[in-house]
Amino acid sequence: MAFNILLFALVSALSAIIVRLILVVIKGRNNRSKVVGFFHPYTNDGGGGERVLWCAVKAIQEETTDLNCVVYTGDHDASPQSLMARAIDRFGVKLLHPPQVIHLCNRKWIEERTYPHFTMVGQSLGSVYLSWEALCKLTPLIFFDTSGYAFTYPLARVFGCKVICYTHYPTISSDMVSRVWKRSSMYNNDALITRSVWLSRCKFIYYTFFSWMYGYVGSFAHLAMVNSSWTQSHIEKLWEIPKQTKKVYPPCDTSGLQVLPLERPVKTPAIISVAQFRPEKAHTLQLEAFSVAVKKLDTGSPRPKLQFVGSCRNKEDEDRLQKLKDSAIELKVEGDVEFYKNLMYKDLVRLLGGAVAGLHSMIDEHFGISVVEYMAAGAIPIGKKTNLQSHLRLPWCPAHNSAGPKLDIVLEEDGKRTGFLASDVEEYADAILELLRMPETERFEMAAAGRKRAGRFSEQRFFQDFKTAVRPILAQLSKVNC
Repeated sequence: MAFNILLFALVSALSAIIVRLILVVIKGRNNRSKVVGFFHPYTNDGGGGERVLWCAVKAIQEETTDLNCVVYTGDHDASPQSLMARAIDRFGVKLLHPPQVIHLCNRKWIEERTYPHFTMVGQSLGSVYLSWEALCKLTPLIFFDTSGYAFTYPLARVFGCKVICYTHYPTISSDMVSRVWKRSSMYNNDALITRSVWLSRCKFIYYTFFSWMYGYVGSFAHLAMVNSSWTQSHIEKLWEIPKQTKKVYPPCDTSGLQVLPLERPVKTPAIISVAQFRPEKAHTLQLEAFSVAVKKLDTGSPRPKLQFVGSCRNKEDEDRLQKLKDSAIELKVEGDVEFYKNLMYKDLVRLLGGAVAGLHSMIDEHFGISVVEYMAAGAIPIGKKTNLQSHLRLPWCPAHNSAGPKLDIVLEEDGKRTGFLASDVEEYADAILELLRMPETERFEMAAAGRKRAGRFSEQRFFQDFKTAVRPILAQLSKVNC
């Protein structure tokens, strides 16, 4: 008897929840606002993703006056005016008018620290819960994901939204699955797992299943814009919607940087590193390489300085920055290293204008906005290479040669090289030394070639390709509203 009562109570509760969900969805579908809702929970990350957000908002504002722009954010101090000011102060993007802001209260469910294990699944399911909050607070005509939360797309479709996304990199890729199978240790593949055959096989099964799920939810997008040929190949393979997948290079500030003079100070050469303080950016490798290069400097040679410029999203990033500062002290180069956190855009331009070189050390960089910015500013890039280098036609490129930089950015310009490659601390140090010893005329020639190449990835190109991609969907909505 008691069991029957309990079962009846559970069924009744579950039925009530389902009915409630259906009513909420029906209400949302019937009360969609004439807005484009940008799902971007972190509007203070300061990286290339945030630049894309503000350029996308501006492009929509320029393309149509029928739809307002709304930003869903978990930053509770964000306001329309502060976000508009941030767009121009941090990125030089001037919006036509302030976007509406919807504050999200449950951002903790997409934070990495919330899920010590099975992080990808946890964050993905957490994003569904967060998008539920967003869609219930305001249901837009277009749900625009600019942060890579593909698991939100089916829910947005249920609410009757058109789903558009700008994908910087796939949440999971065949490269990640391959590393697990080969038991290669990296920041996202713990050494404890790589040492165990059984754990590695279990993680391989987990990754394979997640990859299938990611492909399924991604296929719900009406339009998927991707930032590079590397990302495009992965997304087309996983999501299987090639006709809805469009390559739109991210907006790089080439015009503002290309006016900087190519001549640089030689008394204290500056080497800059622009990247968020995240583990995959490999800042420690750069610092160690700089330390080795300084020790190998010729007597009487000008002593360089290393400038780390980046943003911190959370406490974990703050801790990484502090460890980097501690490492500089341990390596006895603290007097030669400068740290700039959450820098204003105008100050970043000033630093780029004084740098002779730019460091990049991320493996599988999906595009590499910082590489383009180095080249546009006249700073010669020194970046990551792999064992695949012997199979390439080009002997010089600034970044990991299996992802965006190889396929899109770093190609010889007029037969001239545009940077250096390195694979470990010693090779990075040797590249730094070679650059410092290079005659000014040779450095000037390489910088000029890089600047010309960087001109292919301008904000103007982004606006043009972005608007071309979204126009069919905007036209469909206009016909429906008419």
